[in-house]
Amino acid sequence: MRAGYSQFCPVSMATEILCSRWTPLVIREFLCGSTRFNDIRRGLPRMSPTLLSKRLSELEAAGVIVSIKGTSGSKEYRLTKAGEELRPIVMGIGAWGQRWVESKLSLNNLDPELLIWDMHRRLNIDSLPSRRVCLQFVFTDLAVARQNYWLVADPQSGVEACYKDPGYDVDLFVECSLRTMTAIWMGLETVRKAENDGRIVLTGTREIVTQMQEWLGLSPFSTVERMAG
Repeated sequence: MRAGYSQFCPVSMATEILCSRWTPLVIREFLCGSTRFNDIRRGLPRMSPTLLSKRLSELEAAGVIVSIKGTSGSKEYRLTKAGEELRPIVMGIGAWGQRWVESKLSLNNLDPELLIWDMHRRLNIDSLPSRRVCLQFVFTDLAVARQNYWLVADPQSGVEACYKDPGYDVDLFVECSLRTMTAIWMGLETVRKAENDGRIVLTGTREIVTQMQEWLGLSPFSTVERMAG
């Protein structure tokens, strides 16, 4: 059993539940809409399955989440009322990080799979053509085996993040470094500026190219005014 702080203060008791390693990020995944174990893992690719199972059990025991049988018969999780009350707290931590943590430090923590997964959750389908659209991202600074990722947007089925070629005709190729795409996603710079500087190359349907800043959708913290460089 994890040692506690042995203080009656509510801050102490809350942090015993919420501040163990990875726990705030697991809660972040629920707030972003994940409900299944594998989806949570895709949002936390560096967290071991064993530790994730442990944290889920702890959160369920604490009444933050509840497990249910999903429509397909598989196990799913939902935030309880207590868990939902954590939304402004967790999002507030994210806003603080966006405002005060130096951007260079943030951009040292690059992960292409996490970036694509986050992007797929925020993609604005309404700004794309009303048909299936395939977007390919080529991160030119990575090893060849890890350069290519896809987002497939369909008005009927939503958005899918693909780490292998889905086999569709590509409507837009986006070629840039992982750092450049992450900076755009975080709201640290714009598509237009990166394109003007030659750090991103967009090849494809003009309608999709010109509207990229609109359909891309950005991090929920992208509009937070930055105080750190």
